[in-house]
Parts: sequence; structure tokens; C-alpha cells
Amino acid sequence: MEHRLESDGAHASDGRPLGRAGVIHTPHGDIQTPAFIPVGTKATVKAILPDTVKQFGGQAVLANAYHLFLQPGSDIVDEAGGFGKFMNWDGPTFTDSGGFQVMSLGVGFKKVISMSESAYADAEVIAKNKERLAHVDEDGVTFKSFLNGDMHRFTPEVSMQIQHQLGADIMFAFDECTTLLNTRAYQEDSVARTERWAVRCLDEHAKLTADRQHRPYQALFGVVQGAQYEDLRRQAARGLANLRGSEATEQEFDGFGLGGALEKSELGTIVGWMTEELPQSKPRHLLGISEPDDLFAAIAAGADTFDCVAPSRQARGGTMYSSSGRINAKAAPQRRRFEPLDPECDCYTCENYTAAYLHHLFKAKEMLGSTLATIHNERFIVRLVDRIRESIIDGTFAELREDVLSRQYGREFAKAAAAAVTPRFAPQLGAPQK
Repeated sequence: MEHRLESDGAHASDGRPLGRAGVIHTPHGDIQTPAFIPVGTKATVKAILPDTVKQFGGQAVLANAYHLFLQPGSDIVDEAGGFGKFMNWDGPTFTDSGGFQVMSLGVGFKKVISMSESAYADAEVIAKNKERLAHVDEDGVTFKSFLNGDMHRFTPEVSMQIQHQLGADIMFAFDECTTLLNTRAYQEDSVARTERWAVRCLDEHAKLTADRQHRPYQALFGVVQGAQYEDLRRQAARGLANLRGSEATEQEFDGFGLGGALEKSELGTIVGWMTEELPQSKPRHLLGISEPDDLFAAIAAGADTFDCVAPSRQARGGTMYSSSGRINAKAAPQRRRFEPLDPECDCYTCENYTAAYLHHLFKAKEMLGSTLATIHNERFIVRLVDRIRESIIDGTFAELREDVLSRQYGREFAKAAAAAVTPRFAPQLGAPQK
């Protein structure tokens, strides 16, 4: 298993959720899980240095295949030695498949996306998207670049070729990302199509791995879709868990991405449907999640790693996390507040600057405001997930969840979050698996 990714399993006692602490081994270092993975969309975590990511505890960085394909080009990144070397980051790396960006940016409907006329359940949505910039078919997706309008085409094979050139330790299979607006019939077709694409990804991945032995092994995660439907989520998870490439390769997935449209109120339940069907020995990455309540729910349901642009994006707008809830750094109460934005935070920003200074930077439109705010927000989420990991190991998960969620959202919310954990998750708890 020298070149394989593996999780060291769960550290938990009977009677608690199936949240687990483990280790993911990669060619560029280990990732202690649960872990939040900062997003460096274009081979940079916006507004901060790679060394800063290390300083605030970031264990890995995730870059975007769609954006790096368009600019500067995955071939250039390959010549540079992969995106980690390109951006001067020597730790573990992830790349997404480009599927979400191809479809969501092409459609121009953010996270609520659809790819064909038959997929729309609402005529008003069709009207808003008459000039869609992306179109899906059985073979792949044709889309128009948001940079210059050029037409491009992604297939499972193309996504694998791009991601191999980008050189990440962990890649994701090309999938069709649907929306809660899609009909049940379309979701069924999409899950089946994503599984067919997954086989093609496995075969191309095996071929490229054999052709590129001068590079470290890159792990491939299959992506589970199925929207809000329990039977589809479980079907998709079982299918990918048992999937192999063609007879010529017999390649299997090294881990799994949990993707697609999720209703926030049902996030923990939906994640649980998938993790109950997936092998315990392989990592599970929940795509696009960073809110404190979502992290607790997902970790309790068995997710291991997470990524999201929200901490840095919100920081650049002045919206800051804190131990007592959200703070608007640009709001008037911060103007004469000569203390750290969050006195309980150990980040570089809170240890060296006041809320009043941050307020000034944002009001003056100084670039340093974005830098200091991003350091704080990223550290806050990275540290929170690290604390959750520690609580799983020492048996204080429930207490930490109640304390954090009460302070973030109120005591009643925290009680409801605790009650939402269902007993059916408990049987998967156990000792670490080697």
C-alpha cells in the first residue's frame, strides 16, 4: 500500500457519533483528520502567503482544476512540477475535478444549477438561464470560458489529464453536480451517468499513473451524488465503493468525495447515509463546507476532511468569525474597539492588531485588511476542526459541540443540533483500524 492513501480509522468510545480521528498519508506528508483544507483556487490562498497557511495550521491546500486549466494552463503547471511546487507549497495538495465550476459558472446560477431543459422543475428558472454557457451530454460537458468566451470541453478523461498535470496528491473524479431544482428522474439519470463517468476516470487514471511514474502517486476519490434522496445517495455510495475500472485496469478509488446539493438542515443525515455505505478504511472529503454547525454535523456523521472558499471570501468583505458569533469588521461598533477582534483567538491578527485597526483598513480600502482578515478567518476554522479532532480523541465531542454552537447560534440551536444525531450512526464506532 506504499502509494495508496489510507485512513488509520476511528478513535472513539461507544455511544457517541461515528465521528473519527485518523491520518491520511500522502507523498507530501500526513494529514491529521478531521481537517479543514484551505482553498487556493488559482494556486494561491487569496491575500496570504503559503508560509502563512502553514503558520495558522493549514495541513493541505486545494486548487481548482477549472481555473488552472484556463489560466495559466495545466501544461505550464506540469512543467513547473505541479501546483504545489508552482506556488511554493511543499505540503499535501488536493485538486477538484472542475465539474462543479464547469457547470455552475457555465450556467451562471451559482450553487443552484441545471444542465438541460428537462432538468428544470420550474419554468421561471428556465427563463433566467436561456443563455446557458455549459451543456452536458453522455460523453462530457461543453462550456464557454468565463475569461474570454472560448469554447472548451471537459470529459472524464480530460479532467484526469488536467489533474495529473496539476500534480495534486488527491484528485476527484469528474462528476455531474446537480441541484435541488432538478427533478427526481433527472437525479436518477445523473447518478447513473456519474457512475459511468467514474469508470472512465478510473481507467484514464490508471493509464496516466503508468505513463507518469516520474511523478509521485496521485490518489483518486470518487464523488457521491444523489441530492436529497436517501435511496440515491446510498445507491451512489455503494456503487462507487464497489466500483472498479475496466478488466484491463481493475483500478479502484482511494477515497470518496461527498458532493452535490444538500439541504443545510439535513446535512448530517445525508452525510450519514453516504458514510454508512462507504468503507471505513478510506477517507471521505465533504466538498464546500466550512460553517461551524455544518462541520460538527458532518464530522459526527463520519466525514474526515472539508474545503470551502467561504472563510477567505467572507474575510475579504469584512465578515469575521469569532468565538461569540459573526462580527462585521466594518460596522461602527468596531471603530473605537481597541482590543483584538476575538480576544480568545490565537491567530497572528488577533495577537497583533485591534478591531479598530481592522475597521480602519476596511474603511480605507487598504489591501492589508483582506490579508489580516483572511488570516483570522482561516485560522478560526482550521483551529475549530483541530479542536473537534482533539475532542473525538479525548471523549469530549458532545461538550465541545454544545459550547461552540451555543456561543455561535444560541443554546436552543445547540440542543437541537445534539438531538439531530441519530443512534444508527453509533455501531460504526470503534478502535483505530490499521
